[in-house]
Amino acid sequence: MKILLLLFLLISSQLFSQENGNATISGFVFEEASYEALIGANVYLENQPLGGSTNNSGYYVITNIPAGKVTLVVSFLGYKTHRQNVDIKKVENLKINIVLKQDLLESETIVVTADSIPIADQLFEKQISTLKLSSRQINSIPQIAEADLLRSLQTLPGILPLSDFSSALYIRGGTPDQNLYLIDGTDVYNPEHAFGLFSTFNTDAIKQVDLSKGGFSAEKGGRLSSIIDVTNIDGNRKNFQGKAGISLLSARTTLQTPLGDYGSLSGSIRRTYFDQTIARAIDDIPDYYFYDGNLKAFFDIDGNNNLTISGYGGRDLLDIVFNSNASGDLGFKYDWGNQTGSIKWAHIFNPRLFANFWVTASRFSSFLNFEGFEAKEENILNDITLKGNLEYHHSNTLNTNFGFEQKNFDVRYLSLAPGRDVIVKTKREHYVAYLQSNWQPSPLWDLEAGLRFNFFNADSNFFDIAPRFAAKYRIDDKSTIKFSTGLYHQYLHRIPRFLIADIWTTSSKKLRPSTSVHYILGYQRELPGQFQLEVEAYHKSYKDIYSFDQNFLTELQASYFNEDEEPVFTSGAPLLNRGDGITSGFEILLRKESGLVTGWAGYSIAETEYTIKDINQGRSFKPRHDRTHTVNLITNVDLDNLFSQTVTRDSSRWGLGVNFVYSTGQPITEPGSAYYIASSPDAPFRDVAFAPTKINQIRLPDYARLDVSVTWTLQYETWKMAPYIQIFNIGNRQNVWFATYGFDEDFIPELEEQYMFPLLPTFGVNFEF
Repeated sequence: MKILLLLFLLISSQLFSQENGNATISGFVFEEASYEALIGANVYLENQPLGGSTNNSGYYVITNIPAGKVTLVVSFLGYKTHRQNVDIKKVENLKINIVLKQDLLESETIVVTADSIPIADQLFEKQISTLKLSSRQINSIPQIAEADLLRSLQTLPGILPLSDFSSALYIRGGTPDQNLYLIDGTDVYNPEHAFGLFSTFNTDAIKQVDLSKGGFSAEKGGRLSSIIDVTNIDGNRKNFQGKAGISLLSARTTLQTPLGDYGSLSGSIRRTYFDQTIARAIDDIPDYYFYDGNLKAFFDIDGNNNLTISGYGGRDLLDIVFNSNASGDLGFKYDWGNQTGSIKWAHIFNPRLFANFWVTASRFSSFLNFEGFEAKEENILNDITLKGNLEYHHSNTLNTNFGFEQKNFDVRYLSLAPGRDVIVKTKREHYVAYLQSNWQPSPLWDLEAGLRFNFFNADSNFFDIAPRFAAKYRIDDKSTIKFSTGLYHQYLHRIPRFLIADIWTTSSKKLRPSTSVHYILGYQRELPGQFQLEVEAYHKSYKDIYSFDQNFLTELQASYFNEDEEPVFTSGAPLLNRGDGITSGFEILLRKESGLVTGWAGYSIAETEYTIKDINQGRSFKPRHDRTHTVNLITNVDLDNLFSQTVTRDSSRWGLGVNFVYSTGQPITEPGSAYYIASSPDAPFRDVAFAPTKINQIRLPDYARLDVSVTWTLQYETWKMAPYIQIFNIGNRQNVWFATYGFDEDFIPELEEQYMFPLLPTFGVNFEF
């Protein structure tokens, strides 16, 4: 840690030692069709080592430009490269906004074209363990019923699902609660619908997804494993535009419209219709549906200020009736969901200093009512946040980011049942300040160091300093080696439960914050044919991670009354078991982002072990999400252009998508012995109890699945219709979900396997206008 602090001070000291240049060029990069800002566009001066990329607001700045004639070059994947001659005559600040046009082939069929900047330079600029995905890439991957963000991320090396029935992400040995999900800068605490089967993100509303699988900078924190940062579309500032889709799962629509000459508005809504179709036709099917919606307004106040207001809301509702009689229904009603809202102010203090300020609100709530039993459960988490991030561009080789964050948590858990009431109310504050500097001492080196200061106000206050460091070295004109390390803290904990929403709680005197240390080493290389190769090895250690103690609710002690005269029950058993863990792995990713055939192939080998005091007699064990080997293959093919078919603007084209995945089977526990439980030796009915041996010492059979999709796109002027057919698990392989042990009719022990989805064909249609 001392070495990292010294490196941070060394890099930061350069802020005051570099000389200023003569001129500065800054501005925003927009796309022509909607005039929406482009994130990550490359902006540089031709034949000069001056330039960078646009930030999350589409802003760029190039400093220290000497006098003379220069050529400003702007490029972005899928768009025509823009070149503009600029005559620098004196010390001045030039503001130049750039509009890029989408690149079309001669057939006027949209095909992804390569960026003009060399792939090797793109890989050097890219942070370690990061990936950007567009809405187009997400929608091209075959899925169950319709495109899904989290299931798309599961096709990348190092990211695992637990089963076909879950969209939750287990990233490099971490659990889903160790991932930070952001939507337009606001935390989302339960990003899943249908008990994890689908995610809460409507892919039609997504502009870009920034994924970090580890080693992220000091600007982000609060979680141990990863960052999934979703930016939704601002809206079309030039024309009315819409999308709509119908699948076997849901109906959805997304609309965009200008707000005068200085703003835009976008909104989307999605709803399933099981309750209006299948549930009405079949009596035994419970009423269930979910819905979600996004709304975002963008206002360009003036050249130095813009304001963005965004919101999200979504809920799942389930109603199950077990029995109906004259005295009433027996069953339960369960609904849960998220609501978020944010206001972001982007301000340019001067060309070198750019800032974003947010006020955000996030709420997760779940309500479970047992009808006929006079019992209910509630869990509510409210998060009000104020934060700011400032970017200072001292020179083209030295940038500094600094900012702050204040979070106010209000957590409530309530469980009411006859003779037992459990009420927990918690209020916490989390204060953060961070500073990080990025320095390029030469064209071959890129160094980044940062510090994140955490103060968590609880019944026992926690103050932590989290150093971060990253380095990149350009080996030659085709390849780069990268390294990253950092210390990470998490002050929120989620208690997982089967088939009902998880419970959130916060750190306290008895529940210390979780910590993790990341070490990542990577190699990236440009290959012939527009291919990119990325290889990474990583090691992560965990301290103070927790699992739910199953004895908590069975060892409740007598209650007392709190200051609000509410009865509160405590437990003789701790709510969570504490432990530590380690994860090590090696990943290979081969990508191709442009051309008629695009996609990626990934391989991962990894091992995760936990050591939890009250589990497995304190011996280390592999958690359920441990997978030794994983292979992913994603391919998207433009069939018409691939076979040189003649395609006009008012015509049609065919697209093929393929998704293949293979992984080692998940660990399970094998019983070492079994015995009968009976009320008497001659009892006709006897229960069987199994005594486990070592936890998760054997594995289920290996998992393999092949998905295929075919899309037929019909286009007429500005209208587009794209019917599609998707076949999930086209080989109809019986992948095992879990296994239980029982006895056959001769009382011989046997393993009973429960399977995941079989061959599952789905279809739907998407519209654009």
